[in-house]
Amino acid sequence: MKLLIVESPSKAKTIEKYLGKEWNVRASIGHIRDLPKSNKKAIDIEAGFIPTYEISKGKEKVISELRSLSKKASEVILATDPDREGEAIAWHVREACGLNKNTKRAVFHEITKEAVIEAINHTRDIDMNLKEAQEARRVLDRLVGYDLSGIIWKKVRYGLSAGRVQSPALRIIMERERDIRAFLPVKYFNIVSELETIGRVKESKKYKLIFDCELEPGLNPESNPEQAKNLAMNIIKSAKLAGEKEGWFIKDVKETTVKSSPRAPFTTSTLQQTASSRLGFAPKKTMSVAQKLYEKGFITYMRTDSTTLSAAALNEIENHIIKKYGKEYLERRIFKTKSKNAQEAHEAIRPTHISTFFAGINSDEQRLYSLIWNRTVSSQMSDAKLLRTKIITNIKTEKDFPDFSVNGSVILFDGWLRVDPDGKSEDVNLPKVNISDAIKFISINAVEKETLPPSRYSEAGLIKELEKRDIGRPSTYASIISTIEDRGYVDKINKTLFPTDTGEVVSDFLENNFAKYISDDFTKEMEDELDQVAEGKLTYKKLLADFYTPFLKDVKDKDKIEKQNNLGEAPENLLCPVCGARMIIKLSKSGKFYSCSRYPDCNGARKIDGEIMEGPKDTGKICPKCEKGKLIEREGRFGKFVACSNYPKCKYIQQSEEEKQKRLTGVKCNKCDTGEMEERRGRFGIFYSCSNYPECKNAIKAKPTGNYCKICHELMMEGTKTIPERCSSKTCLNHRPDKAEKK
Repeated sequence: MKLLIVESPSKAKTIEKYLGKEWNVRASIGHIRDLPKSNKKAIDIEAGFIPTYEISKGKEKVISELRSLSKKASEVILATDPDREGEAIAWHVREACGLNKNTKRAVFHEITKEAVIEAINHTRDIDMNLKEAQEARRVLDRLVGYDLSGIIWKKVRYGLSAGRVQSPALRIIMERERDIRAFLPVKYFNIVSELETIGRVKESKKYKLIFDCELEPGLNPESNPEQAKNLAMNIIKSAKLAGEKEGWFIKDVKETTVKSSPRAPFTTSTLQQTASSRLGFAPKKTMSVAQKLYEKGFITYMRTDSTTLSAAALNEIENHIIKKYGKEYLERRIFKTKSKNAQEAHEAIRPTHISTFFAGINSDEQRLYSLIWNRTVSSQMSDAKLLRTKIITNIKTEKDFPDFSVNGSVILFDGWLRVDPDGKSEDVNLPKVNISDAIKFISINAVEKETLPPSRYSEAGLIKELEKRDIGRPSTYASIISTIEDRGYVDKINKTLFPTDTGEVVSDFLENNFAKYISDDFTKEMEDELDQVAEGKLTYKKLLADFYTPFLKDVKDKDKIEKQNNLGEAPENLLCPVCGARMIIKLSKSGKFYSCSRYPDCNGARKIDGEIMEGPKDTGKICPKCEKGKLIEREGRFGKFVACSNYPKCKYIQQSEEEKQKRLTGVKCNKCDTGEMEERRGRFGIFYSCSNYPECKNAIKAKPTGNYCKICHELMMEGTKTIPERCSSKTCLNHRPDKAEKK
């Protein structure tokens, strides 16, 4: 038997269908090794930034199976994803499983039978340059994050974090926020008139149209708002007088034929942007759905910054367009890839087979696939042709009266819009009129408006900005945005990203003290150097040494600055509700608040809206966990709670008796025999663990039934409709009895 190792189980299932019975296809299920949490153990800086890896939690069984299968296999091929991350995973699998150093690597950009077999027949060695580029990024991010986060903990607040790429992204959001705050709106007037065409003998139909006034440049409302207001009033007066005398007429009719060209096939960045604006998908969701489509063989690899399409794909698209729409709809195009670092060997994101019009097992997959299919096919279609018409009106009695105009547009030839209807705007049909025709006055109004500040970034807008500034790479955009959202630095409200108080404070601190390391230029240079490592032009050790020596010195220098306790002065009218002293702005986990300037001698505090905050109340009880701190009542984001006064050294939080009873299952813990299994909520949802945690770390995925397994005597837990109860031990046959029966 031969062994092919990929990353994901669904990818393995797809490939297994293409290969014969002599092949075993198995998955590493992502990364199998990573750096330890402790930085001292993770990287030996003095030895040349040598990383120490440990097996990721839960991957011992995976490695054991792969090692066992590889010993029996006549040939082992590593077929992880075709990028730096995939190259690194291949290397980790080889090292952890003790495979031969000559173990070959297969690379394909689409999971089709032809592509997989072609890759297996043309294997290569693991590209150590690509592996070192991924390793350099991982180590670099760990060093920056560890040291910057450490000093933020000391100087701002415990628990905050910073990152090499997430912090520049946060800075960009804050720069826009400051522009919005500094913006001063200017009032102006938008003048609109409603006019009606006068029907001819042969054509009695009348059209009511809304015309906009175009003010002369010298009367720009931003330069002189008062003059603009007077002008608007005079225009309205003259228009009404002319209307009574039927003095309105068609001054000019302009018709222009314009072309609209299709967009390039999707890159990772443009896919994330378009899926966000059209489908409402967060970048992280887009990549997750695209990953599933790729693993099932429906689309090519979804991490790419290339707009290239293969010759075979172009031929398939051409045949489809001619057959479905006609030759007049075909126009072969080659789009220039914007990124200088794009690997032209990679293709744009496209369907693996154009003949597959619909794909995916759920709505999300189907909608994203349709988006990709439409963009790919439309990219090779003819320009759309549009007729744009502009009708200009004026009045006969006034020489200096401004023009009023209305615009219309109709599609003469739909071209690529035939396939990508979301790129199409509604036709705006205008009546057929001639110069000098009279036109009837109906009404005129001046609407007072204000100039608008710059808009905040959406997720799609931020990705576009990061790409424009060359910050990050296609594979990192989704994680950058999810990181700053997950850490509470920005809130997403109706697709718009708003910086939180915490995000603002962190960004301000980094801009004031580490501006160089979160600047566009520095971040871009680091990305370029990582690319040089991937190309073999720069060594891993030199990149890290050149960066880390001055960086560490700067971090140590900032250790001398005072802790940022005062983030600004409160308004003079907001005095301490306890002692009447001046108040200052501080940061808590729930955001900014006003604290008495005499703290810790006085605990007076107010919310940022001025409302008095109740300070921590001593319950008179000692913490049962550390037996040193007092239990005090605090106020957090979700209301009041009781916790240890020694936080963060002691993280004990007291549950109310009512809450505790609701969470308890009534099932005794089978490990310590004194605790009771209770419901908890973790990072990946609800699970059940012993009430004596952390002393007893017994935990299971689903609710315990109270029964014990007859095979291994572990707790039984709730299953599915077809399997109502199963063993909580993953290694037990009763964990998945349906699979055990097949075996």
